[in-house]
Amino acid sequence: MHAMILAAGRGERMRPLTDRCPKPLLHAGGRALIEWHLARLAGAGFRRVVVNHAHLGAMIEQALGDGSRWGLSIAYSREPQALETAGGIANAMPLLGDGHFLVVNADIWCDFDFGRARTIAAQMRAASLLAWCVLVDNPPQHPGGDFGIASGRLTAEGSPRYTFSGIGVYAPSLFDGIARGSKAPLAPLLREAIRRRRAGAERHPGRWVDVGTPQRLAELDAQLLSEV
Repeated sequence: MHAMILAAGRGERMRPLTDRCPKPLLHAGGRALIEWHLARLAGAGFRRVVVNHAHLGAMIEQALGDGSRWGLSIAYSREPQALETAGGIANAMPLLGDGHFLVVNADIWCDFDFGRARTIAAQMRAASLLAWCVLVDNPPQHPGGDFGIASGRLTAEGSPRYTFSGIGVYAPSLFDGIARGSKAPLAPLLREAIRRRRAGAERHPGRWVDVGTPQRLAELDAQLLSEV
């Protein structure tokens, strides 16, 4: 099973930090945000990781190399401009293989066990699901949430509502209608999968941070350093 880290965003809310440094390479707790993911993916038994990039992408490749220091093989999906989530995944599809794959946003910090992705993929195959989203409790900056959960299925309505963590497992066929190199958001694909009852979900009760602003980055950095 392969994994993909979404690292192509410009990080506008992080400016001026991201003017000269891509957001995934910003540090918290003594290492780059993306390095936390790579270490956890390696620890969960993943061996191949795809990283897409656009803004200052050469810096990402230079910093991470071929992934061998984590025991990984990193393949890069280069985008001339950010293609949004679904567009970036569709563009990278030739690198992701034929099976279900895990996707995680580079700009989050989370203690979710990536090893669960294999169990999730098996559940998806058994139930013919196209998507499985990991949800978290709503943070202060997003109190309304994104989705609900009912009997293990992702729902567009209902209460309580949760926030999409940026972690998901997907079947390749979810992206069949998206041409490589085109921009496309993920939300419409998830809504259609919900309508067809082909999207699963679970709530992660652990730690999760959307590292979207310099303040949240500084807070995360202080928290992680205090735990060393």
